[in-house]
Amino acid sequence: MMYLFTYLQGIPLGLATSIPLLLQSRRISYSEQALFSLVFWPFSLKLLWAPLVDSIFSRRFGRRKSWLVPTQYLLGIFMLFLARNIDALLEAKNIVAITAFFFILELLAATQDIVVDGWALTMLSKENVGFASTCNSIGHTAGYFLGNVLFLALESASFCNRYLRTEPSDVGIVTLADFLHFWGAVFVVTTTFVAIFKSEAWTFEKGPVAGHGVLATYQQLLSILKLRSVQLYCLMMLTCKVGFAAADNVTGLKLVESGVPKAQLAMLAVPLVPLQVILPLVIIRYTAGPRPLHIFSAAIPFRLLMGLVFALLVWLTPYVKTDSGFPIHYYMALLVSYTLHQISLYSMFVSQMAFNAKVSDPTIGGTYMTLLNTVCNLGSNWPGTLVLWLVDPLSSSACKGATGSTELSCSTAQQAQV
Repeated sequence: MMYLFTYLQGIPLGLATSIPLLLQSRRISYSEQALFSLVFWPFSLKLLWAPLVDSIFSRRFGRRKSWLVPTQYLLGIFMLFLARNIDALLEAKNIVAITAFFFILELLAATQDIVVDGWALTMLSKENVGFASTCNSIGHTAGYFLGNVLFLALESASFCNRYLRTEPSDVGIVTLADFLHFWGAVFVVTTTFVAIFKSEAWTFEKGPVAGHGVLATYQQLLSILKLRSVQLYCLMMLTCKVGFAAADNVTGLKLVESGVPKAQLAMLAVPLVPLQVILPLVIIRYTAGPRPLHIFSAAIPFRLLMGLVFALLVWLTPYVKTDSGFPIHYYMALLVSYTLHQISLYSMFVSQMAFNAKVSDPTIGGTYMTLLNTVCNLGSNWPGTLVLWLVDPLSSSACKGATGSTELSCSTAQQAQV
């Protein structure tokens, strides 16, 4: 059941991650990309309503089901609504409206994440609670793969013409509207089955949350934040990922800008799927002990090094492009780089998730886990948004071989695309 919840949760997250590549192919500015990056911020703000999720519920229906069922129904219904309007919004390049709609979608997904975080602490036995990060990683990987890699491949006309059909077409097999419509229906159907057939054992008849409600949960949250160890952990998580921001958020967009097909870029993730499934199972053996963050700290230098490798690849990309596209050794270099990057990224992710699950108090599991996970998400999101905002003012370009007014107009046009 844990895998099902995290699997579904990965769909809107992977879909939202694919949108910047669709927008980049429509030549929007990096400032507009920075605006769209705000859709991921609900995962960094969910702490604000996590105590409500922990405290307000129907004991008869189930503490976690009281939120999970309506949230997933809303996700499905909103996907169906968005499917009817997304084509017009993309055609008009209405970035503000697209950002607003996907922000709501991720807001619902973040609420689902709070519920699953709290439910995992009681769904798994005490000795196996550290494996919550493994369930989370594998489920997210599967859902993210469908929402990002598979969607971008099926949406790409060139990829479908080359690999999936004999008669070429100007559009892919699946449009964004089709994808949203299908998964909206899946969310509605699966949520109905969960509501009817999945029971939830009551294990919190006593305790601060059950006894005092919302106010007690916020007070408990404040007391957690006053702990010196929690403050140091939050400070570390809010600052340690600044060095990864450019590599994580700009590399793919710059490669698409340089002519790398977005479908081919997405398909590089296919060989990484087995790695992403196996890695958590391997890493958890080292994070289930008394020092789960040891792997996290050990992976930081390697992930910083991969940032330099990505910068070199972005710089080299225009020089290796030929009239027929990019050579196979270039894609092999990208694949090796992405593989090494994923190893360091997943090492850090699984390690921090294992630590968060290990130290969280099940009495207020949703709030405690959400506090720690929120800080981790915020530590990734604020540097990413800042970096995207800075790309345009720090970039410049000019046309070679042009003179006079032609050079001026060409420079202006390209500047809008950099």
